[in-house]
Amino acid sequence: MVASSSASSARRGTLFDSLFAGAAKGAAWFTLLMLIGILLSLVAGAWPALHKYGLSFLYRSVWDPVQEDFGGLVMIYGTLATSIIALVIAVPVSFGIALFLTEMSPSWLKRPLGTAIELLAAVPSIVYGMWGLLVFGPILSQYVQMPLQKLLGPIPYLGALVSGPPVGIGILSAGIILAIMIIPFIASVMRDVFEVTPPMLKESAYGLGSTTWEVVYKVVLPYTKAGVVGGIMLGLGRALGETMAVTFVIGNMNQLDSLSVFQAANSITSALANEFAEAGEGLHQASLIYLGLVLFFITFVVLTLSKLLLRQLKKAEGARS
Repeated sequence: MVASSSASSARRGTLFDSLFAGAAKGAAWFTLLMLIGILLSLVAGAWPALHKYGLSFLYRSVWDPVQEDFGGLVMIYGTLATSIIALVIAVPVSFGIALFLTEMSPSWLKRPLGTAIELLAAVPSIVYGMWGLLVFGPILSQYVQMPLQKLLGPIPYLGALVSGPPVGIGILSAGIILAIMIIPFIASVMRDVFEVTPPMLKESAYGLGSTTWEVVYKVVLPYTKAGVVGGIMLGLGRALGETMAVTFVIGNMNQLDSLSVFQAANSITSALANEFAEAGEGLHQASLIYLGLVLFFITFVVLTLSKLLLRQLKKAEGARS
């Protein structure tokens, strides 16, 4: 009797395991099929623009809905420039926050400070955009842009980097707002992965006379490099896909007069938000969908490069060992 009951329980356990494995595999295949479906729908919607412009769409700067002449260079440049500026600012700040919370902060401060940083991620993006337009933009214009123009304006090349009307909106403003928005994501991931480092490894390094920086650089970072890169990629994906905050502060100008960081420009997401609802069927709508397809591939390339970077780091670690 006991043997038959045990056999029945084993069969039920095997059945449940099979059902769980099937459900997990089905969810994975469903996600892959959804991804392929999104890609095919984007290609189908963008086909008129793909057929007319081909790859020249990527380096044409004209955007004229009246004449139905389109190119995505300004939007692609705005998206990449603002995302790079955001990463350049956010990664060091996030690393410092995570380092302070895990290695240097007093115990009574860790929880409230960590909670406060995480709460920044809950602020709606439109609030960041309004704050950037009404508060941060004028401050940036008065205390950063105008002094830089007076200082660097007469200098060749450097003056061109800070040229433009001092209105406080443009690529730099959008990049800084994006940096503020992605800092909570990157900092939270870095803090969590730093905390999973075995305490024995860090204590051993401290016992050998290592400084805090040496422990982080030689022990914590090698142990958590996959999580750190993942957190940075999460922040980059957030920056690439942000819409409303960028729409408020980037200037929404479909022309690229100079490479100034204060130049008003446009991004893929802001162009879609501003124009898609009013775009009629035809080449205009297809060009906007083409921009969405480009953003899809930019995200795919970023994820692929992160995987290759992690693989290269693992190879280098194996070579050292």
